[in-house]
Amino acid sequence: MTKKIQEYFEGIGRRKESVARVRAVDDGKSDFTINGKSAKEFFPVKEFQNTIFAPLEAIGLEKKLTVSVKVKGGGIRGQSDAIKLGLSRALVKYDEELHRVLKDLDFLKRDSRKKERKKPGLKKARRSAQWRKR
Repeated sequence: MTKKIQEYFEGIGRRKESVARVRAVDDGKSDFTINGKSAKEFFPVKEFQNTIFAPLEAIGLEKKLTVSVKVKGGGIRGQSDAIKLGLSRALVKYDEELHRVLKDLDFLKRDSRKKERKKPGLKKARRSAQWRKR
């Protein structure tokens, strides 16, 4: 009794402190799970749902692929952007012709902005102590 292992396409997305490992399987079903929960349960805010579904909607495959995501670190916005990048990279592995469409929509760009470090002598990264004349 051998199990048939389905071929999947994997992409890794990063944003701030978040890392998302995305796997897409072309099995004709439409399912999107994040850390074992449904996408709408994991991201109750509609803005973040729109962010993670954007690559699928741009190419019209939202009803064809089963997507599973493992995401960790960071906050809710960083996680949603990491999932978007990881999903876009997985879709390019699924079909190389999608690269141009996703690139034109800026879904394949990594947003490299991170939190700036705190400097010595300052309260935060740039905020200094309040100046007093007397």
